[in-house]
Amino acid sequence: MTIFKQVVAAKKQLDGVVSPTPLTQNLNLSEEFKSNILLKREDLQIVRSYKIRGAYNKISTLTEEEKAQGVVCASAGNHAQGVAYSCNLLKIKGKIYMPKTTPKQKVKQVQLFGKSFVEIVLTGDTFDDAYAKAAQDATKNNITFVHPFDDLKVIAGQGTIALEILESFKEPIDFVFVPIGGGGLAAGLSEIFKELSPNTKIIGVEPEGASSMKTSIANGVNTPLETIDKFVDGAAVKHVGNLTFEICQKNLDDIVLVPEGKVCTTILRLYNEEAMVVEPAGALTIAALDFYKDQIKGKNVVCIVSGSNNDIERTAEIKERSLLYEGLMHYFMIQFPQRPGALKEFVNEILGPDDDITYFQFTKKNSREVGPAVVGLELKNKNDIMAIKNKMTHKGFEFKYLNEKQDLFTQLIG
Repeated sequence: MTIFKQVVAAKKQLDGVVSPTPLTQNLNLSEEFKSNILLKREDLQIVRSYKIRGAYNKISTLTEEEKAQGVVCASAGNHAQGVAYSCNLLKIKGKIYMPKTTPKQKVKQVQLFGKSFVEIVLTGDTFDDAYAKAAQDATKNNITFVHPFDDLKVIAGQGTIALEILESFKEPIDFVFVPIGGGGLAAGLSEIFKELSPNTKIIGVEPEGASSMKTSIANGVNTPLETIDKFVDGAAVKHVGNLTFEICQKNLDDIVLVPEGKVCTTILRLYNEEAMVVEPAGALTIAALDFYKDQIKGKNVVCIVSGSNNDIERTAEIKERSLLYEGLMHYFMIQFPQRPGALKEFVNEILGPDDDITYFQFTKKNSREVGPAVVGLELKNKNDIMAIKNKMTHKGFEFKYLNEKQDLFTQLIG
């Protein structure tokens, strides 16, 4: 069957298992971008992401012999939950390999969805470690490996989102923004739109620190990245699938790269303004709208909100990354004169009334006239930073601006 027909078949396979998620207009975004912005709320799935679609379609269509053998997968998050829930529904044994570094909350959720039908194996420090062990287990024990994205059945399952969108919105859709990790969702969705709504522009969205699909398409060959920023964990993939690369290379109209800090700003905004809790990958498409604001004006635009499995323990990091991106958080290494009143002078004569010291680490050295302090400042207005730098120079405070020294910043701040 063609991929289009496989997606249609997958929709029937998922009937009664996956409830269609809402496609709702967002008034704030629509007003801001002077467009009709529609959010496809996959964050409202029972496992809080779209991954249940591909996982269930793959597992439910196995032969009886394959089902009896069980399945195996590797994942640090959403795919694991989709596989676990599918195993529980189908009463099939599943073994799920996860890195030892996986947060306890995610491990607990996988066990909750899979109950007695899944065995969780924590191994290695990274997803790649877990993936290698899972693949080895599948080969050794003749168990079906459920790939998170590079599988036709998985791609078809994810593509059912597109059918739901077109069924629930009858007007022409001008743009669809879809997040890309390994490419399964983008591949399945784009096949449906190219068949049923060929004038719709399909815009893939990747995190700036993990641009594996954009890099591969630019090179004309599937190209693994040596290093990635893992912050947007649901979309931070070093190597996209071979199948998904071929499909996305053919179907995508563009790929937008979104800085991780911009993603963080979007997460906080959605929580504060819309009472929506989204994971970093789930915020990607909305964060990308700023980069397309001229093209989407007056258009019907769909953003896929892919998931909401966000760990509350990441809140401080999300806020920090957002402030850094917005130019409101600044770190310095300042040489403070070792005399009484130096810190008071810094606060009273250099900082403005709305500036706040959020981080201060000082090492006093009695044998020197100055001592280094690492200082973090949170500003209300990003334009105030130049005045602060000028005042420090004028008052004789020697400093290094750590925001522009990434290696030193990472070493001192983390």
